[in-house]
Amino acid sequence: MDADVIVVGAGLAGLQAARSLQREGLAVTVLEAGDAVGGRVRTDVIDGFRCDHGFQLLNPAYPAVRRWIDTAALGLQRFGTGVVVRDGENTTTLAHPMRHPQHALETLRSPHLPLGDLAALTRWLGPTLLRATTASRAAQDETLTASFDRAGLTGRLRRDVLDTFLAGVLADSSGGASANYVKLLMRSFALATPGLPREGMQALPEQLAAALRSPVRLADPVRQVRESADGVEVTTDSGWLRARAAIVAVGPQDLALVDKPTPTTHGLTTWWWRTSEVPTDSSFLMLDASRRGGGPAGPIWHTAVISNAAPSYAPAGQHLIEATTLLDRPDGQADEAAVRADLARLYRTSTRSWDVVAHHVVPHTLPELPPPLVARRPQRIGERLFVAGDHRDTGSIQGALVSGNRAAVALAGVLGGPRRPSR
Repeated sequence: MDADVIVVGAGLAGLQAARSLQREGLAVTVLEAGDAVGGRVRTDVIDGFRCDHGFQLLNPAYPAVRRWIDTAALGLQRFGTGVVVRDGENTTTLAHPMRHPQHALETLRSPHLPLGDLAALTRWLGPTLLRATTASRAAQDETLTASFDRAGLTGRLRRDVLDTFLAGVLADSSGGASANYVKLLMRSFALATPGLPREGMQALPEQLAAALRSPVRLADPVRQVRESADGVEVTTDSGWLRARAAIVAVGPQDLALVDKPTPTTHGLTTWWWRTSEVPTDSSFLMLDASRRGGGPAGPIWHTAVISNAAPSYAPAGQHLIEATTLLDRPDGQADEAAVRADLARLYRTSTRSWDVVAHHVVPHTLPELPPPLVARRPQRIGERLFVAGDHRDTGSIQGALVSGNRAAVALAGVLGGPRRPSR
């Protein structure tokens, strides 16, 4: 045997699985097809700019992050607690009044926060905020749209803010996601302000990988995984390996490797722009509510001057701006000219001198999570073969970490401890 366990895939789920198995005293080999760890959590460093693959944030309120990640070592740089809403010619900053008292009066006077909607939001989210997170999982589930309607959350807070913000978070503008899942997600936003690691989001999987006794084998794609009489055999481009068991922790689009169907996923694109003239000093995410009836009037669903919140993402004297479009919309694949024009409208400034640093198209950003919420999908697919990933839990960093750990705990129980050397 080459190892007790082979883990296929060095994304968050695979790395957390490997760390958990290692703590059980098992010898683990991690195989990764790409040239770096992280899976969908990747950061390109281009001319001193840090450009994550997709707009990603690390929320320190996630229980799995609190338990397994050293966020202090990551040097988390936080965004403002709130959003800026572009409504035609006007912008309004909606901010947490205790954390940003300078915006308190503007927030309270905003037409985007009608009292009826605030009362409805309290009814909708209050029980999840006040009780353990199991409250949402226990409640009868329905789509997000139906849940908002049932709560009476139908005014401008929903149309101008929540629908657009959540579409960007979920990479899904349909409103068909599980309301119970979104309540758990909103609870995490209420408990802490997300941010970006000093070295980019890829610092998160790199921290996980650094704890492994054996380095991840990079650029070694797995072509076949099959069970044998006494374990598993894994074929890669460089040869084949044998182990007592395996965890396949690949993205949902690659589950054909173990003859499993591809779950439905949602995607987005992220444009990264550089400029020497910052269009705003705001550290908040900007949402567009300029369309009649609410919602974006162009292809961009949200944008931010990333370097205002995370200075390490741009070199000195330069600024980095992100803009996100959704692939489930007709304009999700808008070209550079259309995105540039939309940025000029949103920031009310010329963007002619702005340069594109990177443009990432991420078709499988997150797995679809329709109601009813199933947060613990089966992971064992053979006698000694398991799968892991956010497609087996919830579409989030939390879900990926929990899924990897859950698969590792179950597999360690099957193996019953490290292999004893033969005499």
